[in-house]
Amino acid sequence: MNKLSFFTLAMSFISLMGFWIIMSGKLDLIYLLWGVLSVVSVMYVNYTLKMHRFFDDDMDDLSELRFGSAVYYFFWMAWQIILAGVHVFLIVVRPKMPLKTSVVTFRADLPSAHAKMILGNSITLTPGTLTVDIQGDHFTVHALDEYSYQGIVSDHMPRQVLRLFSKEEIQVIHDVKISTKISDL
Repeated sequence: MNKLSFFTLAMSFISLMGFWIIMSGKLDLIYLLWGVLSVVSVMYVNYTLKMHRFFDDDMDDLSELRFGSAVYYFFWMAWQIILAGVHVFLIVVRPKMPLKTSVVTFRADLPSAHAKMILGNSITLTPGTLTVDIQGDHFTVHALDEYSYQGIVSDHMPRQVLRLFSKEEIQVIHDVKISTKISDL
């Protein structure tokens, strides 16, 4: 494992400490000291976990992440969660609405295991979809209906994830298969 850069350590500490302050809602000295102790403990455990490589393309450094794109992605993803939540709400309140659940499998060309993890988690965070499995580049996603998986198969969400790590504009999703029956799997 490469030695972590000061930038990576500082950004990790600042973001975790910011999260601590937001969640605790207090700026008293004792709470800040407990926060520093907790953040340092989490960073130590994280550093010891980074001693082991689980994937060949693991990132050791946050310098590969494009921070401007990450800020945009955060707000874009929040909006997608709201839109999908409204759609699922409408499905729930209108039970006669036709529901055609599907299992979508596809291959995603993303630059690292972190990018694949972000795509899988983003899919799961979006109401109406669930990442069931990721094996290498192959994803399996369960969706409530066609609208729920449109952002994936249209390559919109995967390209947003790619923009977190690269400026290039390529097609990310390939070999899409949509199964509506269990026998199709």
